[in-house]
Amino acid sequence: MMDGRGGPKGWHTRRAMLRRTAGAGLALTALPLAGCTSAAGSAPMSADDWPYLSAMVARYRSRGMIANMLAMIGKGEESLLIGGGTDRLGGQRQSDADSIYRLYSMTKPIVGMAAMLLVEEGRLSLDQPLAEILPAFANMQVQKEYDGPITADNLEPAARPITIRHLLTHTSGLGYSFVEQGPLSQAMKAAGVVTGLVGPYPPAELARGTPVTSLTEFADRLATFPLTHQPGTQWSYSTGLDVIGRVIEVVSGQDFESFLADKIFAPCGMNSTFFRVPEDARSRLTESYDVRGESPVLLDPAQGTVFAGDDYFPMGGTGLVSSPHDYDRFLHMVANLGELDGTRILPAAAVQLGTSDLRPDPSVSLGSWVEGFAFGAAGRLGWAGMDSAYGWAGSAGTVGFVDMVSGRRCAIYTQYMPASTWPIAADFEEAIAADLSLQAG
Repeated sequence: MMDGRGGPKGWHTRRAMLRRTAGAGLALTALPLAGCTSAAGSAPMSADDWPYLSAMVARYRSRGMIANMLAMIGKGEESLLIGGGTDRLGGQRQSDADSIYRLYSMTKPIVGMAAMLLVEEGRLSLDQPLAEILPAFANMQVQKEYDGPITADNLEPAARPITIRHLLTHTSGLGYSFVEQGPLSQAMKAAGVVTGLVGPYPPAELARGTPVTSLTEFADRLATFPLTHQPGTQWSYSTGLDVIGRVIEVVSGQDFESFLADKIFAPCGMNSTFFRVPEDARSRLTESYDVRGESPVLLDPAQGTVFAGDDYFPMGGTGLVSSPHDYDRFLHMVANLGELDGTRILPAAAVQLGTSDLRPDPSVSLGSWVEGFAFGAAGRLGWAGMDSAYGWAGSAGTVGFVDMVSGRRCAIYTQYMPASTWPIAADFEEAIAADLSLQAG
């Protein structure tokens, strides 16, 4: 869920929080180590090295509102899992690196990197007009008043075409049915131009609407709605990565799901990453909860999950589920500039480009909830005090980023909604920054 500026609550206070005395008021009890690997001949990573992070995880778990919380830290060939719990409240299976979580917007960097592959191969260009690939996006109209009426008196022609760069950096002006709150959002929901599955019976405040069933239909219908801003002028969270999914299909000649599986998931060994959870993996799917009341309310069960059907399109902005192990593999590949376990998955130049500042102009971020940060291929640059860290967060309590200088990989996983209930992204960043400061001496 979003605050008045279109961002998860807590993100705007990040820099102020990091300026505070690191970890003030936190108990420094490290949780039992849930999982760790280390390079041969080296001392394994230890939760003792991460007291602030361990305390943060313990604090969230002590509320009794979430079934689990796991933090995955990695560098080089080492990885460390901190935290615990069960995949569902009252369940038996202990949450581990193979537990499956709804990534929501942590899907976006994966799709961004897939697009970078096509750019590096010369099949796509950052400043290529979207309409050259999807003609329905020619001659777009733009709202004069943001989130105002969608009638002719509040519309004007787009001053420039939407480009691939705009899609990747949320500067296209495309709307997002759960960000905008006015007539545009209502019309998009009514037309099924929605993303972000929640659960079988979501409360009204979390309901997204019923999505169309194909990526082609989604893109074609989205093109009939006006933009919220002139392309290239304002950072505004959008459906841009869902449209990139359709772009990938047209440019590659391969359906979007298969493209990601063939080019990223399989070569990275991401065997628990899906748009649709197969039946044999549902025993590891965590359950998500609405945590706004005095006790948690189940939103999406493992058995009967909305992430198992065929009645929705593969959502490039919100649709993937994955495990801590798998997402760490993705971040490790990015840290290695496209290589993993001796296998070249993405060209180094593609990763370098995707983790650089791709904004059409730095001023587009002014007044947005990423003001002060550069922005790459569907991921913010700058996390936990590391200016070269690239990543993003999801709307059910997940955060993941990788520092492109040190190679440090940091991610956290739990499942609760709305994300605005607790400032998990800001708390996670603050804990990581505090621990890194301790480790630096």
